[in-house]
Amino acid sequence: MADAQLFEETFNITSRNDQKYDRVSRIFGTSTDNTTTMSLDINHELYPLTVGENVQMVLATTLNLDGTKDEKGWREAARGESTLADMYDYVCHGKVYRFEEGDGEMIKVYCSFGGLLLFIEGPFKKLTSLRIDYVYMLLKK
Repeated sequence: MADAQLFEETFNITSRNDQKYDRVSRIFGTSTDNTTTMSLDINHELYPLTVGENVQMVLATTLNLDGTKDEKGWREAARGESTLADMYDYVCHGKVYRFEEGDGEMIKVYCSFGGLLLFIEGPFKKLTSLRIDYVYMLLKK
């Protein structure tokens, strides 16, 4: 399964902005080792997060526990058999639409999950595997 998981990190939620949309909050977080930051648009009615909470984020290429490629659509696969999604509270499928290598060791990754955006900035070693087009984002507290 190690090959299917592209990124795994625990973030502490540092701030939250609810002003733009009714059901969507933009949350900001810093990794527990203070090397990576993120901002994430999340439906706070489905998955409420508050400042000070920790959330574990995984970005993966498949939900299959053995790491094999998804043969069916992700919703169909989740109906009968056990998947990685069973271990998490909030799951989205989306696309990495921009990857910026800056000067130095820091890079930026932009993802969209049906219009809900994720931005991650951190060390090259942690984020370089996110050049893959389509990813699953899984969250749990």
